[in-house]
Amino acid sequence: MKKGLIGIQMSTIKKKVDELGAYETLKACAELGYHCVEISQISMTPENVSDMKRACDEYGIKVAACSASLEPMMPGMPGDYLTTDFDKVVADCKTLNCDLLRIGILPFTCMGSREKALDFVKRADEVAARLKEHGIDLYYHNHHVEFIKYNGQFLLDIIKDNTKHMGFELDIHWIQRGGENPVEFVKKYAGRIRLLHLKDYRIREVKLPEGDFDMKTFMQAFTDTIEFAELGEGSLPIKECIEAGLEGGSEYFLIEQDDTYGRDPFESLRISRDHLIELGYEDWFHI
Repeated sequence: MKKGLIGIQMSTIKKKVDELGAYETLKACAELGYHCVEISQISMTPENVSDMKRACDEYGIKVAACSASLEPMMPGMPGDYLTTDFDKVVADCKTLNCDLLRIGILPFTCMGSREKALDFVKRADEVAARLKEHGIDLYYHNHHVEFIKYNGQFLLDIIKDNTKHMGFELDIHWIQRGGENPVEFVKKYAGRIRLLHLKDYRIREVKLPEGDFDMKTFMQAFTDTIEFAELGEGSLPIKECIEAGLEGGSEYFLIEQDDTYGRDPFESLRISRDHLIELGYEDWFHI
């Protein structure tokens, strides 16, 4: 029976890497039952790459994808970039036995401009063709900002229609936040997705401060209620999203929680794990 591989987006546990180190963090992930990760927001120092490689080899962990940007999110931001560090990025992927590379977000300097976004996408697609020569596929991860419309068309669809080498890593929470049905939207991208991000979408209670408060405070409390949530703790149809992704070619289903609101991220991952097991995906946690 066709199945995918469930894993962890490491941005969820980046503070654990700072605290425990990359090796011990991945060991803890394996002990939780996860044997797949996507590397993001982790400094790709020689030490971290070596520690992640060692942990993957010892605990049977698959690196689904690494992350890199074409250029800085904002001028001067440090990091590894495909325009300046191409060979290093490729070498890191090879070291970690990884054939997928992802761009996590549209550069801030391109947001709000169809022309700047398309120029970025054109250059990214050229780099995607170059990466293919090394056996690596480039994928683009969406947020909600790509659901702005230009001439009646979502920016994300414009990006899709103007690329042929780059694929897409769709995020079901951000699709929902962008105002679309994540199940139906994932179906639209069939054949262009090998990666799917899983996180739930929760509306928290309106919490007003005690004592006197003004209308501005009330409106902020009333409207700022959207939260990232553990799978099963929100309102998204997780199973339907997974099945749509699988049918559309997704191989990796990666749990990401941008904020756990004070809860230990390993506990959040345990909750999401248990929910996926309840949904019948227990055998998707192993290679």
